[in-house]
Amino acid sequence: MSISFRCVRFPILLFIIFVQVLSALVSAEPISLKSAVELAVSHSAVVGTGKDDEQRAFATYLETRDQFVPQLAVGSGLGATWGFPLSLENAAPSILNVNAQSSLISPGLREFTRAAKAEWQATTIQSKDQRNQLVQDAVLTYIELSKWESLIDHLRQEQADALRMENIVDQRIREGVDNPLERNQARLTTAQAHLRVAEAQGSIDVLRERLAQITGLNTASIVTEPASIPGLPEAKLEEDAPAKAVQISPLVQTAETHAVAAGFRARGEHRAMWPTVDFAAQYALLSTFNNYENYFRAGSFQPNNATVGIVIRFPFFSLAQHARAQGADADLIHAKKQVQITKDQVSVEALRLQRTVEQLQAAREVADISNQIAQSNLEAMKIRMDAGTATLHEAVDARTQAGERYDVLQDADFQLERARINLLRATGELESWVETGK
Repeated sequence: MSISFRCVRFPILLFIIFVQVLSALVSAEPISLKSAVELAVSHSAVVGTGKDDEQRAFATYLETRDQFVPQLAVGSGLGATWGFPLSLENAAPSILNVNAQSSLISPGLREFTRAAKAEWQATTIQSKDQRNQLVQDAVLTYIELSKWESLIDHLRQEQADALRMENIVDQRIREGVDNPLERNQARLTTAQAHLRVAEAQGSIDVLRERLAQITGLNTASIVTEPASIPGLPEAKLEEDAPAKAVQISPLVQTAETHAVAAGFRARGEHRAMWPTVDFAAQYALLSTFNNYENYFRAGSFQPNNATVGIVIRFPFFSLAQHARAQGADADLIHAKKQVQITKDQVSVEALRLQRTVEQLQAAREVADISNQIAQSNLEAMKIRMDAGTATLHEAVDARTQAGERYDVLQDADFQLERARINLLRATGELESWVETGK
């Protein structure tokens, strides 16, 4: 008695699937959605880069502000003198010299300080937007991975059913019951089922690698917990999502803060032509070997010398500064226009997301009804097969159609979830939704 190779493929396939699932369960490390997001935020280089940008902007603000704090410099100007003691780098030759200076009244510098502070605040807001983007990426990656992990067992079962049906068709052909042309149709169904399993496994591998990169976990040990994904809130399609998105959008807030900073800079460039008052002080310990006593009245030379006072400037004419002020005015106009452009983009995107959710809800309903019809047809076909009133070809078609409708429903579910998550981010509710999970 000979055994066909195709007859033993089905048990071998089941054994391979069992070994793969068992090894995955043994090495897997379940991680909840909330934990994955927290790890992504703490591990991501994007968030670290945003912190660096904040620190740099804050340092720039301190650098500008601290010009109102006296700056102290201690040094020496030692040197030999022939004839009258000329200056060394605009200072008299001395054993020790101490200089202190700072701005007291500077309208332009005051505005530049405010501009630097506004830019620092804009960088902080921009870091928040980067964080929101990271949370969205982590959530979508996690949910898609969970979807494929939940779906792959069903796809493997479809593959096993298709292979079993192919074996039955081969048996019936050998017995002369079915036309040999049915073999290709059965092989096509098996190949299609294998393709869907390969696509699912490929997606799982890629998404698991991506989640590992985001969270810093080991790729082979990641497995999702579907129960940790909180239910999505009911989409409020009647809500004015565009207005809400514009109100809370970090992109809009960043553009507005940049415009405020541009306004301060423009005002500072204009006020740079206003009078300024600086504080200045100097102490010098002069030497006796630099010929000072030869050029000053006898008995008037002394080694310890100090000067304290204020420096007043009236920059009443400067074409270069006037040109810089005009350039700053143009930058301010551009920044204000950019605010409106950003508001329009955010508003349109929020409206698009809202309408996309509405359309995908309708598409999901259609996919659900189609799946129910296909499942009903499959159950009816099973009854007819048991009664002997249906052909094997009809049963294969019914099973294939049911599998396809089920896959379409799963895709529709995920597309709807993706759109709703994007809408949650646009309306500023994504992180609070993640926090409701386990």
